[in-house]
Amino acid sequence: MSDSAQRSAALADGLRLVGTCEVVSPDIRWESLLGVSAVVTDLDLTRANAMACLLALRRQAWGDGLPILCLSHRSSDRALRQAQLLGASACLPVYAEPHVVVTALLNLINPAEGRLNAGARQCAERAAAALETLFGVAEGSRFIDLQAVDGCVDPLLSALRDGGLARWLNTIRAHDNATYQHSLVVAGLAAQFASHIGFPEAQRQRLVRAALVHDIGKARIPRALLIKRGALDPGETAIMRTHTLLGFKLLSASPDMDPAILDAVRHHHEMLDGSGYPDGLSGDAISDVVRFLTICDVYAALTERRSYKPAMSSAEALRVLHGMSGRVEPRFVHAFGKAVALAG
Repeated sequence: MSDSAQRSAALADGLRLVGTCEVVSPDIRWESLLGVSAVVTDLDLTRANAMACLLALRRQAWGDGLPILCLSHRSSDRALRQAQLLGASACLPVYAEPHVVVTALLNLINPAEGRLNAGARQCAERAAAALETLFGVAEGSRFIDLQAVDGCVDPLLSALRDGGLARWLNTIRAHDNATYQHSLVVAGLAAQFASHIGFPEAQRQRLVRAALVHDIGKARIPRALLIKRGALDPGETAIMRTHTLLGFKLLSASPDMDPAILDAVRHHHEMLDGSGYPDGLSGDAISDVVRFLTICDVYAALTERRSYKPAMSSAEALRVLHGMSGRVEPRFVHAFGKAVALAG
């Protein structure tokens, strides 16, 4: 509930990553809405129209006990007491980041899951920090040390085992740091995929490690291209495609680098029919590790919202992958679909 849809847009986008979110004004007639799971208010609750709206909500049969998370526009004790009297289950400052609001709301909806949500968030923040450091070093160093990333692999696998893929994806996609979202989403998908297929622990760790660093070459791509709002033109696309070779060269200079990771970084955009890049590999020349990672990478890209396209649903993305027969491994796509479905 907001008196400024523009001000609340970022928060609404974050909430839509974990469920249906409708932005309503304080003059909403609650009886016109059904199936509401929770209410977030982004307005001054000391104003008459806001008070009247929440009082009307409490009169609805389905409004009794409904979680209400209020973003406080005023920090005074009076304002907080006002929110509590109007039914607020919890209050956060209005400047709280969207991912903080989303996590708090999920915990209100299902308090028993608070520990798992917190665990996933802590793991995600640790992995994002490691990737931020890694990308920062990669911008100017001749070689990089993956020790910080290695330290995130086991916690990530534990977070997936304890909380499941859906919680991991919700945590990542509601996080305000979008820079490393894609790599963290791909890593979660890779972990789920490997677990479903029954990979031994060592192979699961290798696949997740490869997923976390598969786009490391983008540290050497001009930032203007990485943050461009809209589709890239052919020249920009050609530059962007160099990230595979840039990442490969960067990691090749590091001592004792795992050949499987080098393979994944260089070849995760190769296609079975030879239409991929950078080497135009086809068929048996493409390893299983790359085939697995490519499917996770494509699915993640399809289900992510970009400035030039909306996010696809899981079902839509899987249909696209099934339609790529001849370019990606069909039996792996089938297994991946089952892995994602089991995750809910």
